[in-house]
Amino acid sequence: MKDFSELERFAALTRKNCLYCIANLGVGHLGGSMSIVEILTTLFNGEMRNLDPKNPKRDDRDLLVISKGHSGPALYSVLAEKGYFPMHWLKTLNKGGTLLPSHCDRNRTPGIDMSTGSLGQGISVACGMAYGAKLGNKDQRVYCIIGDGETEEGQNWEAAMFASANRLDNLIAMTDYNKLQLDGQVAEVVGLKDLEEKWKAFGWDVLRCDGHDLKDLDRAFSLSHEKNGKPKMIICDTVKAKGFPRLENKAESHNAKVTLQEVRDLYHGEDPQWLN
Repeated sequence: MKDFSELERFAALTRKNCLYCIANLGVGHLGGSMSIVEILTTLFNGEMRNLDPKNPKRDDRDLLVISKGHSGPALYSVLAEKGYFPMHWLKTLNKGGTLLPSHCDRNRTPGIDMSTGSLGQGISVACGMAYGAKLGNKDQRVYCIIGDGETEEGQNWEAAMFASANRLDNLIAMTDYNKLQLDGQVAEVVGLKDLEEKWKAFGWDVLRCDGHDLKDLDRAFSLSHEKNGKPKMIICDTVKAKGFPRLENKAESHNAKVTLQEVRDLYHGEDPQWLN
């Protein structure tokens, strides 16, 4: 049995560390980081196999591509908590000489499997990883988190065809469906219409869940393990900037100014130890 109370604690700590990480810099990609906290919590607490902070390039580990690479602060908070690097690195986010740049960089940060940030490209890379694992007869899953805004990019749909044609049932993608992007509501910028039916039409198995409900996420991931020749898409309904009331569910949270005092007020002055 999974200890969901412990997962809730981990998610809350990740959200707090992510907020302080961005606030310490004064500005950052808060919205899309906060919306994937529970997804990352699930992935790094049992869903992804053979992870080893002491050997982050272990050959048989499951792989993760965060196509929406600007969500790095959330991933850094998880990796630090898991011991991939010291917690005090979080104070260096996007500063000169940092090993934690604004966007994920596999050449700088332990635990990052792919450099990302040019939106729309991540799922293509994940397809290549999954295809390579198939060719090598490796029991390896490849996970990929994409944003709903970047789903407007045509490259996603070329990748979707490739994955289906090559029966990549070891590829599990997730859409962070918070319904907002930099320029406003996704439905008003370039509407995605029926996202579930769209992925099904491209030959994928499609699941849907509450992206902030750890039990619902666990259910969806469990169903995604079926080896039936179809890649999997989990559409996660989320809230942009979840947990930060001033910017929650607002497009301007995409890259926003945040002060340490705001975050301290939210947490009643309880600074994390790594900040001192």
